[in-house]
Amino acid sequence: MQRPEFEAIVERALRRIPRAFRRRMQNLVIIVEEEGPPGLLGLYEGQPLVHRSVFDPYRFPDRIVIFQRPHEQLARNPRDLEELVYETLWHEIGHYFGLSERAIRAAERRRRRST
Repeated sequence: MQRPEFEAIVERALRRIPRAFRRRMQNLVIIVEEEGPPGLLGLYEGQPLVHRSVFDPYRFPDRIVIFQRPHEQLARNPRDLEELVYETLWHEIGHYFGLSERAIRAAERRRRRST
């Protein structure tokens, strides 16, 4: 898949994130890279929102990186790819808001049970 096609999938996934969360996402960029460290689908780089202060100096934007190739390798079909990208993006946004890996996984389990 060409990069622009995958970036469009990431854009659609972002639009699926509830507006209440998107409104609070500031000074954050979401980018696509071909590959990352082994075993990773995405990566949050920055200081979680809950650890920031109004007294902090200006900061470069935090980043969420979505790695294209691992998603393509894991997805069985286009629908799986869309859902996997959405789940990865949600996961990394959880880190942006300060959730631990454990808390994010628990939230993911609850979300899956409710759908």
